Amino acid sequence: MGSANVDLVLPVQRIPRPGETVLATGLTRGPGGKGANQAVAAARAGAATAFVASLGADESGELLRAALGDAGVDLSLVSTTDTPTGTAIITVAADGENAITVAPSANAELKLSGEALEALREAKVVLAQLEIPFETVQAAAEASSYFILNAAPAAELPDELLAQVNLLVVNETEAEAIGGSLLDRVPAAVVTLGGEGALILSRDGAEIRIPGVSVEVVDTTAAGDTFCGVLAATLAATSTTGRDLTNAVRRANVAASLSVQAAGAIPSVPHGEVIDARYAEVYL
Repeated sequence: MGSANVDLVLPVQRIPRPGETVLATGLTRGPGGKGANQAVAAARAGAATAFVASLGADESGELLRAALGDAGVDLSLVSTTDTPTGTAIITVAADGENAITVAPSANAELKLSGEALEALREAKVVLAQLEIPFETVQAAAEASSYFILNAAPAAELPDELLAQVNLLVVNETEAEAIGGSLLDRVPAAVVTLGGEGALILSRDGAEIRIPGVSVEVVDTTAAGDTFCGVLAATLAATSTTGRDLTNAVRRANVAASLSVQAAGAIPSVPHGEVIDARYAEVYL
């Protein structure tokens, strides 16, 4: 469940400083948004994936529907509004780093229908982010049996939301924004560390570091979303009592390393067979 945007991607030599103008070397337009990226990642990783989202009745919405449908995502829970589809402007530097500005538009109108709530109750895993209204995220968390929150963009989160979270996924900046001890508020967390990998934190005090996979970086735009979608898909593939978080994070880590080797958001998300072949090279 989450946002869907059309991405306008501007490649530049470096990210501009405040007040500075830089010239882009091109412009591409394609499907993206944290929710859409993560839904595609989950579907390509092998999970039966349905997407709860809000799109405009416009050409951008049609573009996103086509991309999600091609990836095998169930779109029956996607609503349509007269508000334009969300848009993101992504500046990508020569070293692969990026800066993103998002106009939420239709995403800000996402509410849960009775059909959507029923689907959330039945799902083995529900994954959401914070580019949609907080109250919608809260309602989804309350309805879900296993709720993963990717707390992005960075925000200070209320205790009543975190109390419903089974697994929190954040980068270092997002972890700082939440404030306090994460494990006083959620049972488990995964902190992504970019090229350094990820850190699994459990309430019992256990810490497991998953090293990064060294690759040549082209574009980091969808790395975090690929990680989250593949993590959710891998956890959904096992029973509630048999979930192996370490294995899921390793697979997600490999998937993210593959995504940064290609440009774009959804176009860079790898398929399951590619992920598993690389996983075998790295971990087996």
